[in-house]
Amino acid sequence: MIKTVIIEDEKPASRKLERMLNIFPEIEVVAKIESVEEGIAWFSENEHPQLIFSDIVLGDGLSFDIFEKVPTKGFIIYTTAFDQYTLKAFKLNSIDYLLKPILEEDLSGAVEKFKSFIPSGSTSGSEDIKQLIRKEKSTLSRVLVKIGYNLKIVQTHEISCFFSENKIVYLQTDERVYPSDFTLDELEDILEDKKFFRVNRQFIINSDYIKNIHTSPYYKVDLEFQPQEEITVSRDRVKDFKEWLVG
Repeated sequence: MIKTVIIEDEKPASRKLERMLNIFPEIEVVAKIESVEEGIAWFSENEHPQLIFSDIVLGDGLSFDIFEKVPTKGFIIYTTAFDQYTLKAFKLNSIDYLLKPILEEDLSGAVEKFKSFIPSGSTSGSEDIKQLIRKEKSTLSRVLVKIGYNLKIVQTHEISCFFSENKIVYLQTDERVYPSDFTLDELEDILEDKKFFRVNRQFIINSDYIKNIHTSPYYKVDLEFQPQEEITVSRDRVKDFKEWLVG
């Protein structure tokens, strides 16, 4: 059995996640934790589980505080509505990051990813886990954007580009432009390399939306759903850009 802990301060969300996990007969939920204080105590006194599902924003702080006080020996799948914590989550034994509301297919994918790290179902030490995680770069699949008082989930495959303007990073879809909480440097680390490329200081583009590439006098890219007519590839990025196109 895969010993599993749920960290979630909202009881309905905790119960729902536990019900969703019932489709995996090999997963056994051994504890449900509701606060940072309770989490520090539990992980200090109990054998660490192989798998942890953890919300990030709890009533008395962030769940990161638990694992900074008590380094975990388990894999973590974070579940949250706040995408601004993505980068820090990836640094703390995280193998996946699920934005709420959690979809069944995303949950199944995260569990399968966990199984791929430990195919035998055995437990690894924390240093072994970090080495395993480094072998597979976690990537961002969804972005949560704010529209007035509402939140909207945007799949990254729907985004033609990210661009910086007046110190704010925006994402462009066929519908409209949305502001995000990321920097372009952060996005470079968490977007899928095969799909997204940083062409200059201002733009990261999605290969699926390239309409045309002009090679004279500089490499210039036309995208579908773009905020301006052409996007110029920086001179020092042209070689990498060409390799990315055929990679």
